[in-house]
Amino acid sequence: MDVFRQMLSLQAQMFLLMLLGALMAKLRIIGEAGRKTLSALLLDLILPCNIVCSFLGGTGATPEFFKNCLLALVICTVIQTAAILGSRLAFRRYPREKKGPMSYGMICSNSSFVGMPVANALYGGMGVMYTSIFQIPIRFTMWTAGLHLFTQVERRQAVKMTLTHPCNLAVFLGLALMLLGVELPAFAMQTLTGLSGCCIPVSMLVIGSVLAGTDVRSLFSWPVLWFSLLRLVVFPLAVYGVLCLLPVDPLLTGISVLMSGMPAGSTTSILAEQYGCGSLFASQLVFASTLFSIATLPLLCLLL
Repeated sequence: MDVFRQMLSLQAQMFLLMLLGALMAKLRIIGEAGRKTLSALLLDLILPCNIVCSFLGGTGATPEFFKNCLLALVICTVIQTAAILGSRLAFRRYPREKKGPMSYGMICSNSSFVGMPVANALYGGMGVMYTSIFQIPIRFTMWTAGLHLFTQVERRQAVKMTLTHPCNLAVFLGLALMLLGVELPAFAMQTLTGLSGCCIPVSMLVIGSVLAGTDVRSLFSWPVLWFSLLRLVVFPLAVYGVLCLLPVDPLLTGISVLMSGMPAGSTTSILAEQYGCGSLFASQLVFASTLFSIATLPLLCLLL
C-alpha cells in the first residue's frame, strides 16, 4: 500500500507537470524546436547523469547484484521477443498506417522518459540501476525490429546506435566507477545529483508539450483503446503472472512489471512522421496511453 500511495502521489505530480508542459506549449513558450532541444537534453545529459548517480549510491558490487543485472537482461529480452511476436498477432488485421505505429508502440515504451523517474522515486538508486540495465534490450529492438516496421535498417547501424546511446554509455561508465571504487569530488557529485534531479520535471514538461496538440476526441477510437488496453494492462499483467512463478527478486519483478506497463514511446510518432506511416494516429497512441497510464500505473503497484 505504501508503494501505491507513492505511485499515486508521483502520478499526481507528473500529471501537474504535464499540464504545465501543455500550457507552455499552448502559450508558445515551448515550441517544436524547444521541445526537441529539451528531449535531446533529457536523453543525452540528464538521464545519463541519473544513471551514473545510481551506481555511485554506495551499493556494493555483490555477486547477487550482478546476478540480478544478468537476469534483468534476460527478462527484458524475453519480454521484447514476446512484444514483437504478440504485436504481429494482435494487430495483423490493421492497415500499415495503423499496424506500424501500434506494433512499434508495443516494442518501444516510454520507459526512458517515464520509467526511469518512476523507478527512482519508488525504489531509489537500485531501481534506477536495474531499470538502466533493463533498457538495453529495449533500445536494441527499437532500432532493429522496431525501425524495420517503418523502413529497412542495416544491422551494423542498429548495433552502433545501441552501443553509442548516451544512456547505455552511462551504464558502462557507472559500472566501471562502482567496480573500481572511484569516489568523485564533492563538486562533481553535486553536479551529477543536481542534473539527475531534473529528470522528472523535464521529462513531464516534454510529454505535456507533445500532448498539447492532440485532439482529445481521438482517444476513444477502438484501435487506440485496444492498443492502450494491451500496452498498459494485459502486457504487464502477463509479465507479472509469469515472474510470480519464478524465483525472481521482488525488486526486479516490480521493475519488470512497471516497465512493461509504460505508455507508448514518443519515438512512435516521430518515426511515423519521418517515414510517412500514420503520424497522426501514432500521436493519438502516445497521447492516449500516456494519459491512461496515470490511472493504470498506480493500480499495478497494488500487485507489487
